[in-house]
Amino acid sequence: MPDPNAPHADTALRALAQKFRNCLPARRAPANREPEQGRAMRDEVESGGRLADAEALRLIALDAEDLAVISCNLQDAVVRVADLAYVPARRRFALLASRFDWVTAEAGRMERCRAGLHFDNVVKVASTGFDRTNRQAVLNLLSVSFAEGQAPSGTIELTFSAGAAIRLDVECVDAQMRDLGPRWTARHKPGHAIDDAPAEG
Repeated sequence: MPDPNAPHADTALRALAQKFRNCLPARRAPANREPEQGRAMRDEVESGGRLADAEALRLIALDAEDLAVISCNLQDAVVRVADLAYVPARRRFALLASRFDWVTAEAGRMERCRAGLHFDNVVKVASTGFDRTNRQAVLNLLSVSFAEGQAPSGTIELTFSAGAAIRLDVECVDAQMRDLGPRWTARHKPGHAIDDAPAEG
């Protein structure tokens, strides 16, 4: 990942945050879906913001079990290298993804939607298996996992296809994911391959 002292790091996070703001804010998950989604965020959406559709997810992870729920919902999400940002001064790593909705797929609807994911209390970021300078490259996310070190610290690993990975050294698990909308129809259910290009906007 970029040098922690690079002057463009904060600019990159601001640009990514602007993309988040340009998307629709998500609403909290329907009550009948909260058990399957783990510890769904129950705080209200920002005042004056529009609500996304009823399928939107808002998840928080404070331990490995919570993180596994986020991982399941982000399996086969596609992420552009340009939509990754790390700001050491804020100890935050963030990304914007186009996630495949596995829940709606079970109901016969193949959909993707924009989703934002960020991790706090990040003290170091390392990456392997892809060219960080190729900002248009697209990564296919397979899983997000946590390996505990000296509790509560440890390493969060984002594993992508083709051997790519990002490792975050964290003081503790503190992650949030939210759907940002809009949704679009996917061509078919992914099978650990990039089969649907992320929509713009």
